[in-house]
Amino acid sequence: MIPIKRIISKQLGELLLESDIINQAQLDKALAIQKEKGKNARDGLIGQILVALGYVTEEEIAQVLTIQYGFPFLPLESYEISPEAIKLIPENVARQYNLIAIDRIEDIITIAMSNPLNTQAIEDVEMLTKCKVHVFVSTMTDVSDAIKKYYTKK
Repeated sequence: MIPIKRIISKQLGELLLESDIINQAQLDKALAIQKEKGKNARDGLIGQILVALGYVTEEEIAQVLTIQYGFPFLPLESYEISPEAIKLIPENVARQYNLIAIDRIEDIITIAMSNPLNTQAIEDVEMLTKCKVHVFVSTMTDVSDAIKKYYTKK
């Protein structure tokens, strides 16, 4: 299992820069847009801005996070998610942090999220569920699609 309480000292933009996926000018442009939109706005996430600008793909972001921090990658489109796990995290929290619970075994909840560097999200899930969190990385689109699929009112 991957320990969650790791030291995360670099932001996503820095990781993409160091990996030569983007250059400084591209990062600066994305940061300026982020500042304009507001950092906490859903459309103000640096990864999403970089994807929208066409500088990176969601898969490249997931790959950098996987390589840098050892988070395992989980494509969600063919993964069977536990309905019991879904009920542990309210829809608004799942949407806010772009994460989804995929399984729970005893006091460990497994989640997939597009930004595993968001320690606030992980702490909130721990507090809400009273469980330890095990994180997988998925693309923003995969997580958003899963949220739509599993939280849609039937």
